[in-house]
Amino acid sequence: MNRIDRLFGILLLLQTKKYITADQIADQFQISVRTVYRDIKALLEQGVPISFEQPKGYFIVQGYFLPPVSFSQDEANALLIMERLVSRFADRSILANYTTALNKVKAVLKHAQREKLELLNESIKFQLNHEMLNDEFDHLSTLQNAISGRCIIEIDYQNNNGESSKRELEAIGLVFYAYNWHLIAWCHLRNEYRDFRVSRIVKVRNLDIPFRKKDHIKIGDYMKMLPVDY
Repeated sequence: MNRIDRLFGILLLLQTKKYITADQIADQFQISVRTVYRDIKALLEQGVPISFEQPKGYFIVQGYFLPPVSFSQDEANALLIMERLVSRFADRSILANYTTALNKVKAVLKHAQREKLELLNESIKFQLNHEMLNDEFDHLSTLQNAISGRCIIEIDYQNNNGESSKRELEAIGLVFYAYNWHLIAWCHLRNEYRDFRVSRIVKVRNLDIPFRKKDHIKIGDYMKMLPVDY
């Protein structure tokens, strides 16, 4: 990778992270920390508003945006194959948002790139037993917003015995295991963490109320307690 490409890559990396350390940048681009310092200085000289906070690392001052102007063929191909995975391992809400985003990518591709992408689109198929997955719901996008916004939600839920209940939850994460999406959340009714299969959620309402519990377990730690490892 030449230096121009690396500088652009560092800039994109800074835009995708709230903070990033020099060591993390060095690992990402297989360069020395000293080279990172030189590259950051070069970006600053070009007017990119990069700041630093100890010990969190570098960050771009809020309000600066660099719109993507081009995609390589390999990048476009990668996004296309991800659409296939999204269509089978997500739900309708995520697929709709991903398709919209992919259409924006296609809009900035050159004509020859779009033609190659359309040919590739017709040449990729995905075969999977449909009974293994249930994508006939559209809650994932709403649940993502509840997790990132740390807002209490109310769900209508139907368990595997067909029994219905209404729950107020503080959602801490989504986990895909045993071929289903599961919402991990603090349940106000049971006063403990519960695992809700997303395909059994009938309705979701965001109550726009901040979390009341302040010390939630990390989703990675909760995953260690899951009943299966796949």
